Amino acid sequence: MANMSNSEVCASPLELFNSITTQGEHVRALKAGNASKDEIDSAVKMLLSLKMSYKVAMGEDYKADCPPENPAPSNNHDPDATEAEEDFVDPWTVQTSSAKGIDYDKLIVRFGSSKIDKELINRIERATGQRPHHFLRRGIFFSHRDMNQVLDAYENKKPFYLYTGRGPSSEAMHVGHLIPFIFTKWLQDVFNVPLVIQMTDDEKYLWKDLTLDQAYGYAVENAKDIIACGFDINKTFIFSDLDYMGMSPGFYKNVVKIQKHVTFNQVKGIFGFTDSDSIGKISFPAIQAAPSFSNSFPQIFGDRTDIQCLIPCAIDQDPYFRMTRDVAPKIGYPKPALLHSTFFPALQGAQTKMSASDPNSSIFLTDTAKQIKTKVNKHAFSGGRDTIEEHRQFGGNCDVDVSFMYLTFFLEDDDRLEQIRKDYTSGAMLTGELKKTLIEVLQPLIAEHQARRKEVTDEIVKEFMTPRKLSFDFQ
Repeated sequence: MANMSNSEVCASPLELFNSITTQGEHVRALKAGNASKDEIDSAVKMLLSLKMSYKVAMGEDYKADCPPENPAPSNNHDPDATEAEEDFVDPWTVQTSSAKGIDYDKLIVRFGSSKIDKELINRIERATGQRPHHFLRRGIFFSHRDMNQVLDAYENKKPFYLYTGRGPSSEAMHVGHLIPFIFTKWLQDVFNVPLVIQMTDDEKYLWKDLTLDQAYGYAVENAKDIIACGFDINKTFIFSDLDYMGMSPGFYKNVVKIQKHVTFNQVKGIFGFTDSDSIGKISFPAIQAAPSFSNSFPQIFGDRTDIQCLIPCAIDQDPYFRMTRDVAPKIGYPKPALLHSTFFPALQGAQTKMSASDPNSSIFLTDTAKQIKTKVNKHAFSGGRDTIEEHRQFGGNCDVDVSFMYLTFFLEDDDRLEQIRKDYTSGAMLTGELKKTLIEVLQPLIAEHQARRKEVTDEIVKEFMTPRKLSFDFQ
């Protein structure tokens, strides 16, 4: 999330209100005048930033017809005013002005993906013979591209492989980083397929203030946390871009093919790059795209180019793979399929993704039981009422309560989760009790992860990261 400038933070609520109104009109004018995507995105970013400042100052969302000193009128406000309240999502920034978080149904429409519906979940269950993972049952993985095609192939005994990744920007990973890996591990188990995991240490070197050695060091440290999720060493290849690209002609050839078919204009449009971005950044998307094609891994797949790839990832990574899917037919490869997850909310609320650089924005995989308890009690945004009496009378709001959101990710028992939802919404359960439940779920989960990570030796990491044949039984 972009830092707000001091002038925004220090402005009075009325000044902020007027700034938002002016900026909203500016955004609408840009849209009406068919301004460039960069210009509109930048103006929308500014608008969301102002709205967040307003919410921090006022403790409530900005309403177009309701200046700070007036009570809210009951009639609906100008429909045009909501036009500019669009969520902003790209691989580096996730912003929304709603405490409930991003509007994912709108995002599906905007990105042109498909909703994971009951029918698809049932089909996955039939194909695998396994109960769908709770991330699927609860809509945490909510959107897809071409998953039906992957299932068609699987049912006809045709192969596919999994690809996911991690941008190693720091040594410490938080629980939110585990979401795609927990789900990918389940997919690997139920479909019994090979998996490649890309560590984009080159990307982090280009975007962050790191040395190459630091970026590579973070990749190896993060790989230990990923391995601790329980991946099968015989079916999993983890690679650092800095390491693998130099030793794999097949991989580099695909990078070059992709680069040839994507123009500077296209990446500017997709990623918002500007003329002042380094050429390393501009060409990087081709490197994240390359693992989508099976012959980037000749040691695993030989020279086969026809094995489809399935990519589980958070939806902010989708722009990379829209580009990849656009290029694939031009270079004679199958398009990768995708499964998109929602964002894991920061402890402070669902408005943004968490930041690995703010220790209080999340629960880290290195946190002690005591730190987990303190962070949840002190920082987890509550959907409860101001007083116990009000809470008992009106109940809490699970849609904005971060402790409840975290339980939807980590409490596997559906019936228990539903009971908590009912009790909290009715006021029978208090915020303190809800937080206590979350602490009791998180403490053993993190402690068990730490114990598994301790078992991961440098030799094991080396084995996972060595290019080699993986065992899988498709022809």
